Amino acid sequence: MNKKTVSCPIVKDKFTDMVTKVFDYAVMNEVSTELYTGIEVPKQFSLGLIIGPSGSGKSQLLSEFGKEEVLSWDDNNAIVSHFESPEDAIDRLGAVGLNTIPSWVKPYRILSNGEKFRADLARRLKSNAVIDEFTSVIDRNVAKAAAASVAKYIRKNNLSNVVFASCHSDIVEWLEPDWVFNTLDGSLSVGRSLRRPKIKIELYEGSWKHWEMFKKFHYLDTKLNKASYCYLAFWNDALVGFTSVLAMPSGTLKNAFREHRTVVLPDFQGLGIGVRLSNIVGQLYIENGRRFFSRTAHPRMGMHRESSPLWKPTSKNKKLRTDVKNDKTYNNWSIDASRVCWSHEYIGQK
Repeated sequence: MNKKTVSCPIVKDKFTDMVTKVFDYAVMNEVSTELYTGIEVPKQFSLGLIIGPSGSGKSQLLSEFGKEEVLSWDDNNAIVSHFESPEDAIDRLGAVGLNTIPSWVKPYRILSNGEKFRADLARRLKSNAVIDEFTSVIDRNVAKAAAASVAKYIRKNNLSNVVFASCHSDIVEWLEPDWVFNTLDGSLSVGRSLRRPKIKIELYEGSWKHWEMFKKFHYLDTKLNKASYCYLAFWNDALVGFTSVLAMPSGTLKNAFREHRTVVLPDFQGLGIGVRLSNIVGQLYIENGRRFFSRTAHPRMGMHRESSPLWKPTSKNKKLRTDVKNDKTYNNWSIDASRVCWSHEYIGQK
């Protein structure tokens, strides 16, 4: 590791004279900054992180690892249309925690700052990528969620030598980088010394009225059956999710219930809260001697259950419901026969 001095000339004028006189500050003819260069990191790694305050040389150091990809977005096309395939879009957007399907079909220009950040990140994820100002312009809850989900994607897909630069240190334990270099003091830490914090979800009873703040984020339907049992999920005293449960109609399975609507607020997507919420409710019901089922068209939720020992597929799993003629099969209870969905029963821990 070395240091180099970068100098920049300063042109004096009446503006610099006035403001420096007020604060009794002497203007130099140039400003010089010492920057770190040539840090010795492992030749092969999954992801690395450069952190430090603004103006400390993060971007300069990051450039030694590569050039950040410049993206172009077509304002007339949905963000999902900018990937190699629909499957690639689902995988990448889900990987960065952008799991709100209504947002997938929006143009980039109308997304929120947090959604734009995640969409950009999704397209840049590849081996040898360098990403500057990582999480710098977004809410810190979004930052932690994005860091956790992107780290999982990088390691799952065996990406290598991905380097981030950020002025925030609160993402380190969520990103779990293979090395961290701090431009403030020149320290280099190699090895995943910090582990991602455990996420503890607290569940409280709610009512159908709480659905109002969640409905626009549901991937399919904004309607809620008012006969459903509703629950609110909190993480670190923040309201993060909503789920509801309906009793199976008479004439079907006895003492059985099904998941009706589950939504995690966008700022907290990517942390696995949605699947945890379903598991918590499922466990609650089977511990009270009931059966708990769930049917979903959401790919990430469905694929999680396919590999989870807590869920077992039903006979209708990934099959088109040809046994129903329309979606109103029972009073106040419906089945969508137009889509192939994942269908599972929660069995809990053995």
